[in-house]
Amino acid sequence: MDANKGKGDQAMPNPGGQMGKPVGVPFMESVLPKAVKRRVHALKRLQEQCAHIEAKFYEEVHELERKYAALYQPLFDKRREVVTGAVEPTDEECEWHTDEDEEEELAEEVKEKATIEDAKKEEVTPEEDPKGIPDFWLTIFKSVDMLSDMVQEHDEPILKHLRDIQVKFSEPGQPMSFTLEFHFEPNGYFNNAVLTKVYKMKSEPEASDPFSFEGPEIIDCEGCQIDWHKGKDVTVKIIKKKQKHKGRGTVRTVTKQVPNDSFFNFFNPVKASPDGEMDEDSEFNLATDFEIGHFFRERIVPRAVLYFTGEALEDDESFEEEELEEGDEEEQDEEGDDDDEEGDTDPKKEQPQPAECKQQ
Repeated sequence: MDANKGKGDQAMPNPGGQMGKPVGVPFMESVLPKAVKRRVHALKRLQEQCAHIEAKFYEEVHELERKYAALYQPLFDKRREVVTGAVEPTDEECEWHTDEDEEEELAEEVKEKATIEDAKKEEVTPEEDPKGIPDFWLTIFKSVDMLSDMVQEHDEPILKHLRDIQVKFSEPGQPMSFTLEFHFEPNGYFNNAVLTKVYKMKSEPEASDPFSFEGPEIIDCEGCQIDWHKGKDVTVKIIKKKQKHKGRGTVRTVTKQVPNDSFFNFFNPVKASPDGEMDEDSEFNLATDFEIGHFFRERIVPRAVLYFTGEALEDDESFEEEELEEGDEEEQDEEGDDDDEEGDTDPKKEQPQPAECKQQ
C-alpha cells in the first residue's frame, strides 16, 4: 500500500488510439526503428536514475518529519496534560475567537440566569467539574467510521483509560518505519503502560520494476504482546460445548477459547508473507491495517481535537460527497448514452438528422 499521498496512477498514453486500447510498451518499442529504440533505452536508464534520486528525496523527507516531530511533541504533551486533567489551562490559553453576536447572546443569557438565581436565593448544588476532557480518545474512535467499526462494546471501558497516542519515527541509519504508541493509565485490564504498533516502510525502487516507484510504502507491521489480567482478555471468548461419549452415553461439558472481535486485535496483525503469497482475505486485512496505521499517523494524532469536535469529520465528508457527485455525473452520462442507443432503435428516428441539428 502506498504511504505517499497525492500521487495518482499515471495512465499510459495511447498514440493513434489503435483499436481503442492503450499501446503496450513492448508493442511500441517493436515498431520503432532500431536506432530510435536504442535511444529510448538510454532514456530508460536516465529514468531509472531519477527513481533512485527520488528515493533519496523521500529519505530526506522522512528525516524532516522526524525533526519536526520533535518540535510538535511539546504541544502534544501539553494536549495530553489538558486531556487527562494533569494541568488546567489558563484563561489566556482558553481564549478562542468566536462570533461576536454569539458572545453577546451568551453574555445576555448568563446575566439573565444570574438574575433569576439571585431572585430565588436558593442554594444550588454545583455541577461536578469533570477532570480534563473525559473519553477524549474514545469519542474520536467512535466518531471516525474507519475506527468505529473496530471498537466493540467491551472495548469501550478499556479505551476510557487511553491517555495519549504518539507517533515515533525511526532513527537515522535505521530502516524506515514509524511506531504508534498508545499510552494507558493504570487499569484493571492489562499491565502494559504502552501498547505499540510498528509499521515498516520501504523507499527504494524495485530492481525488477524501478518505474513503479512512487514514494515510500508500508510493507509490513508488527504489534505487541498484551499482558492481560486473568479473565480480562477481550480478544478471546470462552464457549461451552456439550460432548456425549459414544460408548457410555455420558455427557460432559468442555470449554473452548475462540477469537473475539475487538479493537485490541489491532496489536496482533496479519503478517506479510515473505514470498508475497497470501490468500485474498489476508491481503485485504493487511491492506486495511496499513490504511488505518497511515490514518493514525497523518490525521488522527496531528488533528485529534478536530476529530473530537467533529470539524475534521465534516471536512472528510465534504471530500467524499464531492467524489460521489462526480460519480453520479458519470452515471448520468451513461444513462444518457443508453437513452441515445434506445432512441436509435425508434423507427420514427431512422431518418438522418442534418449536421447542424446533431451539433445542437
